[in-house]
Amino acid sequence: MNILILGSGGREHALAWAVMQNPKCDRLIVAPGNAGMAEIAECAKIDIMDGDAVVTFAQENTVDFVIVGPEAPLAVGVADRLEEAGILVFGPSAEAARLEASKSFTKEICDAANAPTAAYARFTAPEPAKDYIREQGAPIVVKADGLAAGKGVIVAMDEAQALAAIDDMFDGEFGDAGAEVVIEEFMEGEEASYFILCDGKTALAVGTAQDHKRVGDGDTGPNTGGMGAYSPAPVLTDAIAQKAMDEIINPTVAEMARRGSPYKGVLYAGLMIKDGQPRLVEYNVRFGDPECQVLMMRLGAQALDLMLACAEGRLDEAQVNWADDHAITVVMAANGYPGAYEKGSVINGLDGLSEDSMNMVFHAGTTAADGKITATGGRVLNVTARGESLREARDRAYAMVEGIDWPQGFNRSDIGWRAL
Repeated sequence: MNILILGSGGREHALAWAVMQNPKCDRLIVAPGNAGMAEIAECAKIDIMDGDAVVTFAQENTVDFVIVGPEAPLAVGVADRLEEAGILVFGPSAEAARLEASKSFTKEICDAANAPTAAYARFTAPEPAKDYIREQGAPIVVKADGLAAGKGVIVAMDEAQALAAIDDMFDGEFGDAGAEVVIEEFMEGEEASYFILCDGKTALAVGTAQDHKRVGDGDTGPNTGGMGAYSPAPVLTDAIAQKAMDEIINPTVAEMARRGSPYKGVLYAGLMIKDGQPRLVEYNVRFGDPECQVLMMRLGAQALDLMLACAEGRLDEAQVNWADDHAITVVMAANGYPGAYEKGSVINGLDGLSEDSMNMVFHAGTTAADGKITATGGRVLNVTARGESLREARDRAYAMVEGIDWPQGFNRSDIGWRAL
């Protein structure tokens, strides 16, 4: 098969790495890709937000299967265009992608499906939103309704912070994403990520993970896109996972089908767990980043078979074969992230690392220039390892981090601490 993966981050490098291990993959193209992906696949320059351009490229290159990595192309209907052109695609339609593209749409679906989630209210103007915050008090959660690249959520521990968040959102800090705001009750508990493949009818769980959102050790400092993750997440026990399937996932899939927009692709449920009860924090319509990296490390070649079964509507025949193992990924980010950071610094030491099915450095924000790897993003590398225990995986990952010579970067030293 000729396979095209859309995206340029660590998530897409991990998907490419897993797909390449499957003998069904004859040719792999990534668009636009990055320096890490260029070592294992062909990189192509196409506008992945332009459905027509993606279709034309796929036709000219006899692509059999397209995997859409990020949420933004899904939200603008790239999967719809591919499907209309008769090209097999992994990823939901624009209508189904509203589960991530609109917080208020997700709440509406939860209400209809009776899925447990936080109490909420939605606002299109700042003053009523502020009145609501004063009425409810803090802690409280303020969310930009639209896509804000994982950054449009403020967990306000006091009223002043919540009111300031309202000003920021309506003043355009998150662009169009903040034109409508959803304010939610603050949920207590432990957060975990649950990944489910859906083909419109069948839902198949493909793994659990837990990520570390805050920039500093001990979960301190501002929120980021994620500074590391591990899989499986011990807090998401089999019993709680089953409860989430019965009370949240399956009712959501049924409601989407009832509305005539069946969900096809990966559904990432962010769950808050307290006293054995899962509640939905949010849905994402793509694999998490950096959670995808630990899932792919554990799934390996079967990831392609599962995504194909999903795209072809055969999930009822599929099963996931898990090894009794653990994986962890440590994000190396540019100094200053998630604020302003410098681009173009050279990363040394990557050549000396042994990469195999147990140890892998996935590139997130890198470019190759003059034979050197340079940092061009905020989150730059995902140093990922597998082991029989989480401790073994962690020790392997941090040993690799030690071998990377990049003074302009930093990482958290405590990834996996909740489980360990």
